[in-house]
Amino acid sequence: MTNSQFPIEATAAEAQKAIIEEFAFFSDWSERYQYLIDLGKKLPDLKAEWKTEEHRLTGCQSMVWIVPEGNQSKLVFNAISDSTIVSGLIFLALRVYSGRSADEILNTAPDYISNIGLAKHLSPTRTNGLQSLLQFIQQTAHSALTAGNAA
Repeated sequence: MTNSQFPIEATAAEAQKAIIEEFAFFSDWSERYQYLIDLGKKLPDLKAEWKTEEHRLTGCQSMVWIVPEGNQSKLVFNAISDSTIVSGLIFLALRVYSGRSADEILNTAPDYISNIGLAKHLSPTRTNGLQSLLQFIQQTAHSALTAGNAA
């Protein structure tokens, strides 16, 4: 597995709680955007051979590549964007979902997005891209669960 920095917290629920607490420290959205940019810079770059159309996430205005690894017991997502703010959004999603079981991923709604006010402060294209990212993670978990149950 490549992206070993996740999970940071023991559960997806704890990750969401930590994100909400961290964003509460900032008094305005310019500070929150800067924090997102800083988080985006923490993502490790993807292997060059992964930056292909096959791994490109559709529905994003920015270039986003995502590569899942693992199975129903543990799924790890490796992802990066050419946009630092989008990479920050990816970091938050991976913090909640990467390194978790397919069951935990499917049973965890992305509540942190509304709780930190992100939905209100993203452009429509970034909102669509974030939805595409979350749908990809959910679909990957669903596929892993289906494949695991068929074995």
